[in-house]
Amino acid sequence: MSELLPLAAAAERLRGRPGRPRKASVEPAQRSQIPPRLLSLKATATYLGVTGWTVRDLDAAGVIKRIRIPLPNGGELRKVLFDREDLDRLIATWKDTPR
Repeated sequence: MSELLPLAAAAERLRGRPGRPRKASVEPAQRSQIPPRLLSLKATATYLGVTGWTVRDLDAAGVIKRIRIPLPNGGELRKVLFDREDLDRLIATWKDTPR
């Protein structure tokens, strides 16, 4: 039987990892070399080493200031963004605060 059975090709494919094949990831060299100045909620949490809920609490308390981007219709962009330079200044003041 030199000819493959009708389902042999499918059986061969199923022996690999289950699920949809992954897309090729973007290599770091292909990404932009300029770091973003505005950070998302998740990126801000990672930058500060806290959770996203802590970042939201700091924002609500007025400790860190959210960047609000206005839209032409009078509204504002819904994405929560924070300025990296503001975070750096805040970290510096935390370091200099006596206990």
